[in-house]
Amino acid sequence: MIRSDYKAAQQNAVDSNKKTRQDNIYAKQQAVEPFSFNEQVVKVFPDMIGRSVPGYWLATELSGVIATRFAQPGTNIYDLGCSLGAAAWTIHHYVGEKVCNIIAVDNSQPMLKKFKQNLEQYTKPHNIVLRNEDIQQSVIENASVVVLNYALQFLSPPQRLNLLKNIHRGLTDKGVLLLSEKITFEDPDTQTRLVDWHHDFKRANGYSDLEIAQKRRALENVMITDTLSQHKERIMAAGFSKMTIWFQCYNFVSIVAEK
Repeated sequence: MIRSDYKAAQQNAVDSNKKTRQDNIYAKQQAVEPFSFNEQVVKVFPDMIGRSVPGYWLATELSGVIATRFAQPGTNIYDLGCSLGAAAWTIHHYVGEKVCNIIAVDNSQPMLKKFKQNLEQYTKPHNIVLRNEDIQQSVIENASVVVLNYALQFLSPPQRLNLLKNIHRGLTDKGVLLLSEKITFEDPDTQTRLVDWHHDFKRANGYSDLEIAQKRRALENVMITDTLSQHKERIMAAGFSKMTIWFQCYNFVSIVAEK
């Protein structure tokens, strides 16, 4: 049975009143600043990500299931660009009995501060270690699983291959990268269609056209997406032997890249 321990745990620990705050950051007309993972975003992040990324919770849960196949006892599991630690939490629940060290890394101090508070409210033992650092500077070693969910797209394109090479070097034999990203489609008609459907998804979750437009403006030049062929070319160039797409919802995909 697919479990939702992380989702329940996180939503119950979002603030001291145990209430999930609604994302209304872009609800009013404003001078839009470039998007960043600041304290304002942290306060509404569970609501924002669930209403903005179709399939997010399911993909997160299933990443924990997939990780059980590749996690090796005595190794490290990295959640790079962990935000509030959705992947780290989920993998802890599914893989914890294999006694792996789970290392969650993010360069956003507000994100890690909230993640730490959530961990402190969690009453069961855990093996999650937090690191506040740039994932490009992270030392990856003895890793059977590395998770990179919706983070690569926030690096400049020239930096992406170097990060994947660093991950590949740090993986054990038969280690894997679990990568999730928003993608761009090569066919213009398909791209337009999927963008429209994604916006419909946001409207169905209560976002206004103003919110959608202003969020999109905030992400311009901050989040630059790749096509699937670009991802495959980069993954292979980094040294991985095989790439499998295991989940897609609208213009969001999840990939397993095997060493």
